[in-house]
Amino acid sequence: MKKMIETERLYLREMNCSDHEALGKIISDPVNMSFYEKPYDEKGVDRWIEWCMNSYRENGFGLWALCLKENDEMIGDCGISMQNIDGEILPEIGFHIRYDMHNKGYGHEAALAVRDWGFNNKDFPALYSYCTSDNVASYKTAESIGMHYLKEFETDGVMHRVSIIRKEDWSSRNGK
Repeated sequence: MKKMIETERLYLREMNCSDHEALGKIISDPVNMSFYEKPYDEKGVDRWIEWCMNSYRENGFGLWALCLKENDEMIGDCGISMQNIDGEILPEIGFHIRYDMHNKGYGHEAALAVRDWGFNNKDFPALYSYCTSDNVASYKTAESIGMHYLKEFETDGVMHRVSIIRKEDWSSRNGK
C-alpha cells in the first residue's frame, strides 16, 4: 500500500480493487451522490476504481483512497484528476466523503493536503474545483482551502460552479 499523503488524522493512498466495498458505500449511496445524475451501480464502482488506477499510471496522481489513521478505514476519496471543465481539460481537486463522516472536517483536511501536494509536486499554474451550483458544501470546502469563485457554466440543463486557486496566490500565502 503506497501512502501518497498523510495529515494529522488521515492518509491518502492509491486505490485498488480491494476497495470496491468501501467505495461502494460512498458512490452507490443515493444521499451521498444526490448532486450526481444517479448513484453508481456495482459495475460503475469497478469502472471508478479502474479509472483511478489508470490515472495513477498515466499521470502519477488521481483520486486516492481517503483513510482514517486510527483504524485504516476508507471513508472517501480525494485527489487530483484531469477533468473537462467547460470545454478545457484542467486539474481538479475532487473529494467524496461517506455520508456518516460528513461535517467532521475530513474533506477540508484532505483537500488542503492535496492542494499542497499538487503545487509542490506538479507544474500546475492553477488548481480547480467544480460541482453543481447547488452543492454548497462542496464549493464551501473549496473556498476553505483558498479557492475562489471563477465562473458558472451549464451542461445539459445543470449549472456548475467553478472555483480556482492559482499557484502564485498559493505561493504567496505559504511563503514559497
